[in-house]
Amino acid sequence: MKAMLVTGGAGFIGSAVVRMLLNDTTHRVCVIDKLTYAGNLNNLKDIEYSPRYHFIKGDICNYELVNYILRRYKPEVIINFAAESHVDRSIDNPSAFAETNVMGTLSLLDNIRQLWGKSGLRGKRFLQVSTDEVYGSLDQSDNFSTEESNLLPNSPYSASKAAADLMIRSYYRTFKLPVIVTRCCNNYGPYQHPEKFIPKCITSALKDIPIPIYGDGMNRREWIYVLDHCTALIKAIFYGKPGEIYNIGTGYEISNLDLARKILKQLGKPQDRIEFIKDRPGHDLRYALNSGKSRLKLNWRADVGFEEGLHQTVSWYKKNPD
Repeated sequence: MKAMLVTGGAGFIGSAVVRMLLNDTTHRVCVIDKLTYAGNLNNLKDIEYSPRYHFIKGDICNYELVNYILRRYKPEVIINFAAESHVDRSIDNPSAFAETNVMGTLSLLDNIRQLWGKSGLRGKRFLQVSTDEVYGSLDQSDNFSTEESNLLPNSPYSASKAAADLMIRSYYRTFKLPVIVTRCCNNYGPYQHPEKFIPKCITSALKDIPIPIYGDGMNRREWIYVLDHCTALIKAIFYGKPGEIYNIGTGYEISNLDLARKILKQLGKPQDRIEFIKDRPGHDLRYALNSGKSRLKLNWRADVGFEEGLHQTVSWYKKNPD
């Protein structure tokens, strides 16, 4: 059985990948998570007794702990989800994002450089789960970000992710580490932290309190159901080429305002529950990805349409209001 290490595996997307790996493969999966506000062991409750699952509470910035985990479990694949990821929080505390997203990634890279370099790189993979936000803001025209687009991050969060991506590139070019970077659009689905946009809209509507919308609500995002993203990540691990970047998106874009209205309609709530609030600093207008490379090279495509995925997500939050 191949051993895999999933950092940040108690988070929203990380836990979905862990469940998928344990349910659909025979691999052993070790998870390390600091269990901050975004990490929740309840996300992994249904697989906590699996003999192929091991959980360690810890911080990837702890170089000695990472070294111990790599020596103890000997993972051939590392998937790095561990990150501070909320843009608003990055505006309030940029240094925390630099610490985890940059220095934490460096801790992982330097450890695998030391250990994998001695045992051989054949069959090894390091997958960095990044974001479309590193490309910066697009206008409302029909252009898209490709894997060759310049990195133009506009928030401390996206800047920290871009810095990590560039550090990973340097370890590939300098040390020949088998690294792969994926950049995905906005995720949604069950188990997502309620401060994120879609859960906040749903939970606010269920509580009959106003849904806060930044600015005029015309900021547009591309959305993907979390399990479609997980499938793409697993394909990137097994079929991706070291040194490459893969955009992961669906092509489905919608403005924040129209999305909030759609959620209110689905819940049978009045449209006047939307409350416009002061826009946040540096709010990017639009993200959109060209994901043709993932479809061609990874033989991947999204299976869950937005309407279907949103219905499943709303249903889950209605059953799990807390």
